[in-house]
Amino acid sequence: MSSFFNFFATLPLMAAVEKAKPAIAAAQKARGMDPALVFWSGLLILVLFFWYLSTDFARRKRILGTILTVAIVALCFSNFHVNLGLDLQGGTSFLIRLKKIEGQTVDTQVLDQAVEVIRKRVDKYGVGEPVINKAGTDRILVQIPQLKSEQLDEVKLQLQQVAKLELRLVHPQNDQLIQKIEAGEAPIPPGYMLATEKDTRDGRDFEQKILVHKIADIAGDEVARGYPIYDQKGWGVGLQLTSKGGDKFFKLTSEHVGERFAIMLDGNIRSAPRINEPIPGGNASITGHFTETEARNLASVLENPLSVPVAIEETRSVSSTLGEDSIRSGIYAGVGGLVLVLIFVAFYYRLAGLIAIVALLVNVVILIGIMAMFNFVLTLPGIAGIILTIGLAVDANVLIYERLREELSAGKPFAAAVQGAYSKAFTVIFDANATTLITAAILFWRATGPVKGFAVTLTVGVIASVFTAMIVGRNCFDWAIARGLPGVKMLHLISDKANIDFLGKRRMWVGISVAVIIISMTTFVMRGQKNFGIDFKGGDLLTLKSANPVSESQVRAAINNPDVVVQKERAAGGEDYIVIRSPLDTAERIQSNLIEKMPKAGFVQVQKDRVGTLVGRELATGSLIALGLGMLGILVYVTARFELSFAIGALVALLHDVSITVGVFAMFGKELSLVMVGAILTIAGYSINDTIVVYDRIREGLHSGRKGSIQEIMNASINETLSRTLLTSGTTLLSVAALFFFGGPTLHDFAFAILIGIVVGTYSSIFIASPIVLWWSRRGGQSLAREVKKSATPVVQA
Repeated sequence: MSSFFNFFATLPLMAAVEKAKPAIAAAQKARGMDPALVFWSGLLILVLFFWYLSTDFARRKRILGTILTVAIVALCFSNFHVNLGLDLQGGTSFLIRLKKIEGQTVDTQVLDQAVEVIRKRVDKYGVGEPVINKAGTDRILVQIPQLKSEQLDEVKLQLQQVAKLELRLVHPQNDQLIQKIEAGEAPIPPGYMLATEKDTRDGRDFEQKILVHKIADIAGDEVARGYPIYDQKGWGVGLQLTSKGGDKFFKLTSEHVGERFAIMLDGNIRSAPRINEPIPGGNASITGHFTETEARNLASVLENPLSVPVAIEETRSVSSTLGEDSIRSGIYAGVGGLVLVLIFVAFYYRLAGLIAIVALLVNVVILIGIMAMFNFVLTLPGIAGIILTIGLAVDANVLIYERLREELSAGKPFAAAVQGAYSKAFTVIFDANATTLITAAILFWRATGPVKGFAVTLTVGVIASVFTAMIVGRNCFDWAIARGLPGVKMLHLISDKANIDFLGKRRMWVGISVAVIIISMTTFVMRGQKNFGIDFKGGDLLTLKSANPVSESQVRAAINNPDVVVQKERAAGGEDYIVIRSPLDTAERIQSNLIEKMPKAGFVQVQKDRVGTLVGRELATGSLIALGLGMLGILVYVTARFELSFAIGALVALLHDVSITVGVFAMFGKELSLVMVGAILTIAGYSINDTIVVYDRIREGLHSGRKGSIQEIMNASINETLSRTLLTSGTTLLSVAALFFFGGPTLHDFAFAILIGIVVGTYSSIFIASPIVLWWSRRGGQSLAREVKKSATPVVQA
């Protein structure tokens, strides 16, 4: 029956792989790999996985587990190239919004057309692998790697220019009628309208009114190609019409020889030449006083016109220098965190720790390999996700090993103890990681840019850690047992006889938490708008690197504006950066003034962000919605797996952790940013993960019919999981501490928030969540044990 169930449990996964085949093929084709090879390798791995789950023969299971692990690692190693985000390789991203115009809606078709138009315009610059994706229903995210700062204004103009081209016939008696119309002696003829021609002649600007057809005789969509030209009149733009457009143009010029036609761009006349003879071939030209750059840009947008106007709402620019610093900082933090965790695990768990290290290294390989395989982009928060995954991946092994210790203490043979440890640990690993995946999924759904990259990394990391702990680690134990390993020795942090009365002092602990929350929220409210960075309230962020040392006070004095915030930050490599936060559209003026007033500083721009106020409001709203949806998802899941009182306790503990973290952040004068949304939701996931472990042991005690009151069972469960709670928190703190000290200024605040969240989350899982469950269950007047047994749903074990 177990094999039968396992087969049907894998059917959705098989369907998902089949559904993902086109995406896999597209991703691999882009890197020159054979998509068929990747797909069939994945299908073979799926078959091996099913076979591994269904077999009951120990030797066959060991061999299949080994082949499965080697196959996955080999597939991941075959494609170990990960695309880097702009914050790591340098470049600029633009968030473009399509404006609604009267009589036209921004639907999917209009958005798709705009994406293709912008893609063609960006391709003109020949930059490597630009990313152009839809973002919501009316926005487009454009990411251009390694874009030079001197090209920024030119690209912004290209992206925003609508370039609505129209050819309209001019009234045959235009000159006479214009004089009468301006004198009020004649009305505008039916079917015509007044348009303005602007030009420059002999160094002087002039404009004149011209009568043209109301309806375009030839529309811009008839243009097949635009190209710059240079003749005796200077730079201009040549047009090659489509076959249909060329026939129209030939007919129009044949029937109106001696008359004029106006070439209009965005409602203004650029030129109005006279038709001297019929023009075959569908060729036309726009002359005027163009520079070479203007002619080339206009030719590009005429060839790829936008059907609706657009506005750039957000611009983020990072130099390649800062990207290299970020990579170096991320490597330092990743290696430092990994080494610290590996040393601790090996020291504490001895031989079992070495097995955990093997599983952890396989976990990192799978994580990076999957990201490369599916063409995910690695961002700086994504590196943070990998580092955090290193800490969280240890959690599953700690859960298993602490169970193994209990099984061995009960006098079981080593092989039976390993079997029992993995069997009993599976349920809590499943529940704890499921809640983390809920928050990661909602973060991926609601977030954009780097934070979405963090959600991807966290999701893949959680799945990989479960696989490596339950299969890779288990398989290593099975081989060791088959070769005669009699047992393992481990250090023991907390005595098995610990009997701390956590719930007896629950009123004191809850009172302390309430006081801290009140202080935290009061501080947050008093700071007001100072709590929020430009991601939420809009504005400019400018990061400068100086060739010679400068102080914050010198920069503040040069800017002399109380609305501008100046901070000095140091990267892991020792470089100092000046970070300037200012009102919207002020960064360029501030930079120019600083260069003028402080020429010896040798300022060089390494990052510039511009976020519109509308985007900021939407981010704030979206963040609250993401947090609310995350809480709702956790409430539903915990209620289904445990009972409503457990869900209420988990939710209160989560709010407790988030409130204190945000409050402490405010106390230290930090600003909330888009990356901080990821940190807060990570804290929420970590808090729930920790709480679920305690809940699972309480549920186990209630199911087993353990003697004693509900309070006594809860106390015993907290004591039994105390060692695991402190070990997991400790290893995660090690990896995040490396991120805090070596991750550089960009990730410093992110790591700081996670550090606070880990400490507060560990505290709440012990002192807050369980007391709330106890209070809520007594308030309902029902038997908690009976309700847990009634609501619990079984989980199939691997």
